[in-house]
Amino acid sequence: MGNKIQLIDRLKLAFAVSVAKSVTLAVRSLRLGAASVLPGSIARRIEPRLLQLLTQQVKNGVILIAGTNGKTTTSLLLRTILERKGYRVAHNSTGANLENGLMTALLESTNLVGRLDVDYAILEVDENILPKILAPIQPRIILCLNLFRDQLDRYGEVDTISKRWTRVISTLPSETVVIPNTDDPTLSYLGQQLPQRVLFFGLNEPENYLDEIPHAVDSIFCPNCGHSLDYKGVYLSHLGDFKCPNCGFSRSQPALNSSEFPQILVGLYNKYNTLAATTAAIELGVDEETILDTINNFQAAFGRAEELEINGKKVRILLSKNPVGTNETIRVVTDSPDTTTLFVLNDRTPDGTDVSWIWDVDTEKLVERGGTLVVSGDRVYDMALRLRYSEKTPHSNFNLIVEEDLRQAIATALEHTPDNETLHILPTYSAMLEVREVLTGRKIL
Repeated sequence: MGNKIQLIDRLKLAFAVSVAKSVTLAVRSLRLGAASVLPGSIARRIEPRLLQLLTQQVKNGVILIAGTNGKTTTSLLLRTILERKGYRVAHNSTGANLENGLMTALLESTNLVGRLDVDYAILEVDENILPKILAPIQPRIILCLNLFRDQLDRYGEVDTISKRWTRVISTLPSETVVIPNTDDPTLSYLGQQLPQRVLFFGLNEPENYLDEIPHAVDSIFCPNCGHSLDYKGVYLSHLGDFKCPNCGFSRSQPALNSSEFPQILVGLYNKYNTLAATTAAIELGVDEETILDTINNFQAAFGRAEELEINGKKVRILLSKNPVGTNETIRVVTDSPDTTTLFVLNDRTPDGTDVSWIWDVDTEKLVERGGTLVVSGDRVYDMALRLRYSEKTPHSNFNLIVEEDLRQAIATALEHTPDNETLHILPTYSAMLEVREVLTGRKIL
């Protein structure tokens, strides 16, 4: 009887995989997208245990990467490091990080009967679904990058998410390795409460402290007692070197000295991505020489500081989907000599339908610098209004151009970009996909 049930399970899995691969072929043949979600959705209906059946075949274990910002860049860097060592890696490289996207990525690496022959699976995971998938996946490593306010219409505040993470992660086997960002008070506290092996990552670079704590901060109160934290300095948002004067809670010591490793791409936030991937790679036994060489030759994931050349002009796409991330991309823009910026604000499901977060963004710094600011997207007038309210004087030295049509907005922004400068495009998630489709002529999802 047992063998019969096992045979039925194998046949069911094989059927689910064959249907998923047929859907993938049809979607791509008809140029409807990259088929990064639909195949998994259909296969899951046929075999509800699909995620468990696939991940348990991964030879050396599954690595989950969760957090508000930096998932795609961190997962791509870690994948690149492991592939440089000759490992075969399954990875949801398109950034589809909900359950159906995870299953679709794994299905991509299976044969026709559902056999998954890979050494590692690196899955970037939406922070809201992490607790739901831990039990079926049983990951080897969990990377916890950061927790910021993001899509409050879907997720709620960061404390709610961190409590769910702590509750579920603590039930995993003791051999699970958790790698949290120690500069994030919420995640540092999470790591200190877990029974598993915990390796922290963070910065040891006081020279990069901000002059003041930014407006868009989420976790400046002690997660243990609720008292205000004292900071020696902050690197971005609420990430920094902190201590509670009331109960003594403080950040844990990072496993690595951040100054010994170079930074990938632009923006200090990418230093965190570097350290997260590096800490995981060292835990997996990768030598430092391979890691450093990979970092120095790393190319950006799509839309994450990705650089393109369009009509002889340079374009840099900086995904900007929440207050902290957008403040950091604005810092990149204002630190550059470039004078033209395109904002594209959408409010679709992947972006979050609540766009009130733009009022927590320090757009004043960009407006004060001047130059040309082009705005577009579904909520173009909300973005234009935010920029107008950013004027400190009624005659600010900036040129605001409002353009509802995205193609025309891109063309206008390129036209205003001098030949020796780079056009910076700051889009929300769905807007980023549209921008790339216009610029490259193909869809991502």
